[in-house]
Amino acid sequence: MTIAPSAPAAPFGDSERGAAALSADAAPWEAGPDDWRHIARELADDLATDAVEREQAGKPPLDEVARLRESGLLTLLVPAERGGGGADWRTAYAVVRTIAAADGAVGHLLGAHYFLSYCARFFAGPDRAARVERAFAAGQWYWGGGIASQEPPLMLTPTAGGYLLDGHQCYGSGVGVADRLLVRAAVPGTGEPLAVLVDPAHPGLVGGSSGDTFGRRLAAAGGVGFDAVPVTRDDVLGSLSADDGALSPYAGLAAPTARLVSAQFCLGVAEGLLGEVREHGRTVNPSWESFPPQPWQGHAPQDPYVLTAYGELAVTAHAASALADQAVAALTRGLAQGEDLDDEECAQIAVLASAAEAAAARAAQDITTRALDAVGAPAAYARHGLDRFWRDTRTHTLREPVAHRLREVGDYFLNGAHPPFSLPA
Repeated sequence: MTIAPSAPAAPFGDSERGAAALSADAAPWEAGPDDWRHIARELADDLATDAVEREQAGKPPLDEVARLRESGLLTLLVPAERGGGGADWRTAYAVVRTIAAADGAVGHLLGAHYFLSYCARFFAGPDRAARVERAFAAGQWYWGGGIASQEPPLMLTPTAGGYLLDGHQCYGSGVGVADRLLVRAAVPGTGEPLAVLVDPAHPGLVGGSSGDTFGRRLAAAGGVGFDAVPVTRDDVLGSLSADDGALSPYAGLAAPTARLVSAQFCLGVAEGLLGEVREHGRTVNPSWESFPPQPWQGHAPQDPYVLTAYGELAVTAHAASALADQAVAALTRGLAQGEDLDDEECAQIAVLASAAEAAAARAAQDITTRALDAVGAPAAYARHGLDRFWRDTRTHTLREPVAHRLREVGDYFLNGAHPPFSLPA
């Protein structure tokens, strides 16, 4: 695990293997996992240069999404034969974590996009998923919205040529900047929840309201209304039913896939703050005074109290990271099995992902609080912007309480109960 950011790299726009090398028009080289990580680090370095100013301004992240698009990262998970980057989830998670360490809101935007844009593979048939991904790669769409299980479904009324979508979604990620929205809707009568793809340019979409939150201020999240928005039959991807047997075990992997996006976001934000305070701790006197005449007085790197505080934070980050890596490895194996995956294997992956999300959330809350203690009073200065790490973490974890994940893990441990199919916000 990398606790501190890598050494400064050249500005993203100057990279020889940056946006130009990965544009849709020309790809003179085939990107591998290391290449994507390199591109993510360069973009993270670029975002970090003005992260505090952008976060405090709180403007819609149009420029940030444009940077993601230019980098080629938006289509990272689309197979190469469909016009995308051809990477796997292990690489995508590493990219989300790297971006979140520099700018939590942008990391969240990207993580939500990866999950939502991958849902065609979970819930649609192979042919429809291929058509969606080809159109996505050609248009370089940014995906927003949300299909959370706790979100009341919109109503999808059949018409002669398709459907009309009505209702209000209380919360969606990136709704203010998305090229496509993936939402949860139900057909009157049966009430079966469905995943529906919506073009925000259609008439009847009541503009996405900006979420009034103290953290993740650049995630363009909030509510959005739908008033007789037209939807084609091809835009209805498939069922989101939690009923037993309604979804295949492979489709059931959607939940742990999303939970590990959440875990990587938390780890990225925690590691981003650790990198900031480490540089502070190397150069600034300790935030608390040692008892004289101790030899380490005035030298933070030698103060045993400071060293112990940083050591505890580093151990917390390492432990949560190791569990997340284990869960990612299990998910990768499960995705590779495809429709050969069985219910018990899916449950094991889901439990491990829940445990990883819980550990990452707790680690991020602990680190983003106690790391500020290590810095001391200067951590309160707005010009440093260290509070954004804590605010981003708390805004995120309030939507995904750790208690629910711990209950799932405990029920499986004691009773062998499979976690319910529940998609996070």
